[in-house]
Amino acid sequence: MSVSKKVNEVMSSSPIGLEDTATLVDAARAMREGDFGSVVVMKGGSICGVVTDRDIVIRAVAEGKDPKSVKLGEICSEHVVTVSPDQSVDEVAELMRDKAVRRVPVIDKGRLVGIVSLGDLAKEKDEGKALAEISSAPPNN
Repeated sequence: MSVSKKVNEVMSSSPIGLEDTATLVDAARAMREGDFGSVVVMKGGSICGVVTDRDIVIRAVAEGKDPKSVKLGEICSEHVVTVSPDQSVDEVAELMRDKAVRRVPVIDKGRLVGIVSLGDLAKEKDEGKALAEISSAPPNN
C-alpha cells in the first residue's frame, strides 16, 4: 500500500505573487524571468486571483488592450481554489479535476508558500508516462 505524498513534496516552492495593480507587462516579465506560466494575484496581502500567460493573450492582447496599462486585477481568474502544504496529492488531484483548474496556490497560515500544477501532479502520479515526461522536460525557451 503506497502512501500519498503531500503537496509540499511536489509543489513549486517559489511562486510569484504580484499586486492586483501590477501591469500585464510586469507579470509577463516575472513569468519569463522565473520560467513559469502563471502568477498569483494579491490584494492587500490576500490572494484575489491567478493570471496565466494564456490569460494575458486571450483576455488582453487578443482584445487589443495595452499590456502596459491593463492591471492584473482586471483580467485575473477569480474565485481561486487554494490548498495547504499538508494536503495529500490525491486530494488535490481530485479537487483540481472537480474544479477544472490547472494550478492551485498553496497557502500556509495565510501566506503564499507554493503553487501546485497539473504538471507537478503528472510527474508524481504518472511517472514514466508521456504526460509526466513532457512535464519533466526542460523548457523550450
